[in-house]
Amino acid sequence: MTKFSDLSLDPKVLKAIDEAGYETPTPIQAGAIPPALEGRDVLGIAQTGTGKTASFTLPMITLLGKGRARARMPRSLVLAPTRELAAQVAENFDTYTKHMKLTKALLIGGVSFKEQEALIDKGVDVLIATPGRLLDHFERGKLLLTGVQIMVVDEADRMLDMGFIPDIERIFSLTPFTRQTLFFSATMAPEIERITNTFLSAPAKVEVARQATASERIAQNVCIFEGAKRDRSGTRKRALLRKLIDAEGDNVDNAVIFCNRKSDVDIVSKSLKKYGYDAAPIHGDLDQSQRNRTLDEFREGKIKFLVASDVAARGLDVPSVTHVFNFDVPTHAEDYVHRIGRTGRAGRDGKAVMISEPRDDKNLAAIEALLQKEIPRLENPLADEPEEQTKEPRNSRSKSRSDDRPKAAADAAPEGQPKRNPRSSKSRKRGGSPADQVAESNKGRGVIVGMGDHMPSFIAMSFDERRAAGL
Repeated sequence: MTKFSDLSLDPKVLKAIDEAGYETPTPIQAGAIPPALEGRDVLGIAQTGTGKTASFTLPMITLLGKGRARARMPRSLVLAPTRELAAQVAENFDTYTKHMKLTKALLIGGVSFKEQEALIDKGVDVLIATPGRLLDHFERGKLLLTGVQIMVVDEADRMLDMGFIPDIERIFSLTPFTRQTLFFSATMAPEIERITNTFLSAPAKVEVARQATASERIAQNVCIFEGAKRDRSGTRKRALLRKLIDAEGDNVDNAVIFCNRKSDVDIVSKSLKKYGYDAAPIHGDLDQSQRNRTLDEFREGKIKFLVASDVAARGLDVPSVTHVFNFDVPTHAEDYVHRIGRTGRAGRDGKAVMISEPRDDKNLAAIEALLQKEIPRLENPLADEPEEQTKEPRNSRSKSRSDDRPKAAADAAPEGQPKRNPRSSKSRKRGGSPADQVAESNKGRGVIVGMGDHMPSFIAMSFDERRAAGL
């Protein structure tokens, strides 16, 4: 069996690896590190959670051990699609360079430009960045990429999915053609082949698993949710999520819950907290400091349920996540693989449960086609429960349609006439249409619904008075 000591890595790197508790490289590491150390381009394809990050950080640190960084001219560049993934790569460099004097800078959004510029001005050996922030610094004239010796594109398929192709191509054009290029990805889309054919030179292709496969250590299930009345569907679905969580019992140490929309991330998180679940949201609209704080608390076990959009589907490196719940079926089949890859990491077992509605049938079929197997179905625990039992507690801030009016409009009844309360207990208990209920409540008060001070006097007269007046 191959050991890290067999891979010709720098002794100081090997010491850091040993202190981190690792002895045996994963298949992608064993396959990618040797050609990378030889200076060859590498195209690495492996499912998420298999150690791709160390596959390029370890040889990069060894190769950069000799040499000196110059101001504004980084010696190597790592591109990542999200802030979280970039931060994870930076943590890996901190772990493995503890016995070396290599410098790094992390360029991501949500952080002061001045702080980042100060690091770049000093000169860095490793520059880790998201494409947008990197180009922002370049446009400001604060960064030169002509000294890049090694360039890495991490999670290349996600880069392409997020529309970074023009940025990636431009960044490549700013680096020397003599650079060493490493591509790492979980899937191999046709567009990636075009990019690699353009920018990689005779790469060593290292593929340790069938493209877009999920770890065999992850038990997968899907629960078919038939939906409910339109105004109750969301409430019912959130109740189903809670039932699925409860069904796992004490097996759930922690979990990531994925939603397709950022708005649903907040709604699901608030709903879980309302029912006593220790949950917190994370998505792209939150401040970077808040996202970092939430992730740290999740890693430390202070938060049990992390409700996330796909911003956390990649780059969330918490080896001990026991469960992944897909509140929504992802619209892209590859995203399913990345989502459930948050569990079953580092040789551990994991569990992934997904809720699928009839409208998701096409996306569910695409996922099963990608996996080349059917995901086992779970019985819906709400199938025999009336919808009323899943009704969420009314929020004191919630309003009926009639209460959405400005207060001034609600108080605009003609002077001398009583103000009606459309939410009074009496009006709620009565049957009939809203108009009938209002008429009933105003009976005997001299109030004519729909009329103001301009009301003709004869309308307010009784039948006998009108007959006596000849009307």
